[in-house]
Amino acid sequence: MHLLGSLVLLLATILRQVSGLETVVGLYGQTLEIPCNKGAVKAEDVLITKWKYDKGDGLSGDLLVRKKTENVSISATNEYMGRINMAANSSLLLSAAKLSDQRTFTCMMVVGLDINEYPVNVVVYKAPAGVEISDKAQELEIGKLTKLATCVAKDANPPANVTWLKNNKPLVDGGKGISIRASVQVDPVSGLSSTSSTLEYSATKEDTDAQFSCSARHNVGKGLASSTLTFTITYSTESIVLGVIAPEPLVEGDNVTLKCVADGNPAPTSFNFHLKGDVVPVKNMNTYTLTHVSRDTTGEYQCSLIGNPAMMASKNVTVNYLDINLSPSGNVVKTAGEALELSFQIDSSGDSKVSWTKDNVKLQKEPKFNKLKFSDSGSYETEVKMGALSKKAFFDLVVEGAPVIKQLSKQRSEDGQHKVLICEAEGSPKPSVSWSINGTSLDESPFVNGKVTHKITVVPTVNLTVSCTVSNEFGVDTRDINVSSLFEEVRVDKRDQSEDADQTKLVVGVVVGLLIAAMVIGLAYGIYQKKSKQGSWKTGEKENGSSEEERKLEEKGEENSQKAEV
Repeated sequence: MHLLGSLVLLLATILRQVSGLETVVGLYGQTLEIPCNKGAVKAEDVLITKWKYDKGDGLSGDLLVRKKTENVSISATNEYMGRINMAANSSLLLSAAKLSDQRTFTCMMVVGLDINEYPVNVVVYKAPAGVEISDKAQELEIGKLTKLATCVAKDANPPANVTWLKNNKPLVDGGKGISIRASVQVDPVSGLSSTSSTLEYSATKEDTDAQFSCSARHNVGKGLASSTLTFTITYSTESIVLGVIAPEPLVEGDNVTLKCVADGNPAPTSFNFHLKGDVVPVKNMNTYTLTHVSRDTTGEYQCSLIGNPAMMASKNVTVNYLDINLSPSGNVVKTAGEALELSFQIDSSGDSKVSWTKDNVKLQKEPKFNKLKFSDSGSYETEVKMGALSKKAFFDLVVEGAPVIKQLSKQRSEDGQHKVLICEAEGSPKPSVSWSINGTSLDESPFVNGKVTHKITVVPTVNLTVSCTVSNEFGVDTRDINVSSLFEEVRVDKRDQSEDADQTKLVVGVVVGLLIAAMVIGLAYGIYQKKSKQGSWKTGEKENGSSEEERKLEEKGEENSQKAEV
């Protein structure tokens, strides 16, 4: 009934607004100012101002009156006693606004001989005091419509609107698995309304971590929200998964833990683990550990529910391994010229990559030693990689043998005052080098790959033969080289320079003589040509005769030229 009365009052208010009646909205418990004609009449023109209110059933009650030059006289009794006063602008001041104040108040003004009335409708709003959730369900079962909870927005006017939310998204009545029932209760004393909203919900597996809440919206004040709720969602096991917890990569000697996970709620806690033919039951836990695995551990493993063997999951476990065998290994000593056969084997659980180095320098392929050379000596290492696994093997090769002189040479120093003798040899162990003469500025290169180069500087005063001898514990090799005296070379150089100068003078004389002879012959030939032509014009001889004489003269000129060249 109270709710119906409130609705009727609200409807009456709307009708008054439509008809032009002024409406003032006040907040519950606060002072409300009701204007009188909004100051359209000047205060000095008003003789009397009076306020009254509508008591219903066509009756009115007086509140207060103020005559010009007199103070306000309050005549209110009952509920308005001590709650009213008049402002300087003739507005009615109503303190501690209540829902019973929702009625029409009329201001009467006497101006001259006129009496005017200004009715004002009053509406009092109150935001809900809060939002509370009650009757929370203990758990939700998948597929079963269950009362989740009831949300109450208390003491509001007009009644608040309540909305249910899941993960901050509104739920709509009539949606899939959703039923919402709302009701409003009015307090018989205060007249304030409380809105109750009950949510019935059919949960799914995805609602396991869902957060439910409710909120209240009102004409005044901010929206209110409840605390969030989570529920235990119960359902039977639908699937099972076997997980493998192991180092990466899994190698021999490691431990592997098998973990069986079922999606039921409450989750199963007892399982059967199928270990390559053996069934091991495990209660009150969902793991089983394989210790110190080997390559034989590789295979398929399974787990199942103890109460439902058909509910099973499987997983393959692969134990990675990498073994290499290099022969020979360690220190290897061989003789130059021999063959060395390498045996290299790989045993692995997958594809691998092989690389070789010699003295930390990468080789393009595996070394082959069909005929060992001193330069083959060195430290060889192979590395095999398979994913994150890697293994190495090595051997240090020493090729021994009698030394051999590869080259014995000589050259002048840059200043030309010395001779540098160079003896290049191979052998292992490192051969010692000796010379048949004493020299200075001895220089020996580092012994690398069985090679050594020895240099001496000498100043020979006579022509001589010099020997270089190299030796080690396996043999000796000697080679000779002829070295001429530096002084003899200087005399030869000077004689060669003198002969070159004489030859140059002779060549120049011959060239000059030939040039003079050619000039004389050319001059004689020109005079002859001139005389021959003059005689022809005088005697009338044929040109053929003249041509014959010219030919004879040319032949004679050629003979003289050949003689001059000889």
